[in-house]
Amino acid sequence: MGETTHPLFEGLRIERAAAPVAIVIFGASGDLTSRKLMPALHALMAGHQLSPSTAVVGVGRSELSEDHFRERMRKAVDEIGPVDERAWESLARGLRYVAGGYDHQATYRRLEEVLCDLDERVGTAGNRLYYLSTPPGVFATAVRRLGQHGLHRPAGGGQFARVVIEKPFGRDLDSAIELDRALHEVLDEDQIYRIDHYLGKETVQNVLALRFANIIFEPVWNRRYVDSVQITVAESGGVGHRAGFYEEAGALRDIVQNHLMQVLALMAMEPPASMSPKGIRDEKVKALEAVDILSPAKVATEVVRGQYRRGWLGGEEVQGYLEEPDVHPASHTETYVAMRLQVDNWRWSGVPFYLRTGKRLPRRVTEVALRFNQVPHLPFAPTQAAGLGPNALVLRIQPDEGITLRFGAKVPGQAFDVRSVSMDFSYGAAFPEEPPEAYERLLHDALVGDPTLFIRTDEVEQAWRIVQPLLDAWADDPAPPLPYPAGTWGPERADQLLADNGREWRRP
Repeated sequence: MGETTHPLFEGLRIERAAAPVAIVIFGASGDLTSRKLMPALHALMAGHQLSPSTAVVGVGRSELSEDHFRERMRKAVDEIGPVDERAWESLARGLRYVAGGYDHQATYRRLEEVLCDLDERVGTAGNRLYYLSTPPGVFATAVRRLGQHGLHRPAGGGQFARVVIEKPFGRDLDSAIELDRALHEVLDEDQIYRIDHYLGKETVQNVLALRFANIIFEPVWNRRYVDSVQITVAESGGVGHRAGFYEEAGALRDIVQNHLMQVLALMAMEPPASMSPKGIRDEKVKALEAVDILSPAKVATEVVRGQYRRGWLGGEEVQGYLEEPDVHPASHTETYVAMRLQVDNWRWSGVPFYLRTGKRLPRRVTEVALRFNQVPHLPFAPTQAAGLGPNALVLRIQPDEGITLRFGAKVPGQAFDVRSVSMDFSYGAAFPEEPPEAYERLLHDALVGDPTLFIRTDEVEQAWRIVQPLLDAWADDPAPPLPYPAGTWGPERADQLLADNGREWRRP
């Protein structure tokens, strides 16, 4: 794009700057808006990636005045600091609030009036981005009401109307299909942006760069060289204030069906013909379609579910899940899941993919590790190679973002001893500039109409097809999840998943 004369953009050439737009946040009085969405919008405006003709309309059931809503949003931006005052002033002049129930016709009539006023006063040009930051049960209702009032289309010569939907996308396969049907009664697929904030992380996106921009990695990214793949999403915290949600969701719905499946797809997919949204998303779907669906008998042997008990973490004793506020004392909700999956295609046949996630584990860490096969012949004596392990490539997604390559090297000295050493790449050291926060990237992509990092409907349904047998098997099984002490890496049975084949979990 060319130069702009607006004071916010003086002297700057803007690339991929968003068009004028009214951003409508349903559930605006909730935690996500304050913690993530408003700070992200402020950062985008400060970075000259939003049009000065941008307005933000909060919709919520809480009775707030516009002044009170504006004060809340300012406080949210202050907490992440420092505040760019010019960026804030530009946002603040277009801040509005509509109070009302999500199923009430009056709410949408008032919203329509506010949007028309913003088109005239702020210059939002009839463009709309609706963000559904509400309980999942509201998604279909809100979209249906938008359609009834004609708000699902751009107004008066506008270019677009899009809807961003937070996870979870259904509670199981049937509800996901039903939600998809309800959305498509009103919206076209290209208007729907299903957000998974993991895909906004720079290090998750770097999986694509690592694989497809480097000749040295892609030739060994297959069954001939890779022994196994481990994907870990570990959390040191407990359920905290989310116990009500967690009792309904559990680790399988909260992490496995979305985050873990998306990372698996990026690791297992074939090279796309181009880095276009369609090219990348087509290959992700193909990878998920190649994952073997577990039978009930296989669920019993290939999947471990656990629940944390009282234990020690960081030198402090912490309570168990059943002792957490708002948790049923006989709850069977899983706080840990580990599984062994097979990707049955030419590239990965026979290579196990081990996935695990859990709460109250020793560290907060997300990583992907490829363990490579042993060399066909090791010419060293066993005593010389006692410290030598298999080669490994580890992608650290959080919190210490980077890549580690483990390989064998000679130990200095007269003897010819070989042991494993690591070559580390740190994002923080290589790129001193701060990467955009995940919501910044994804909000901006939604505003400019780039769906690459959002989830297509067939991706959602295929991920549910993979995890549905687990939900069914656990619903029929009266046994509680296996206990594990807080501060450990999960139930011992999870270690056995790998030990059966002479492998072990990485200890980050």
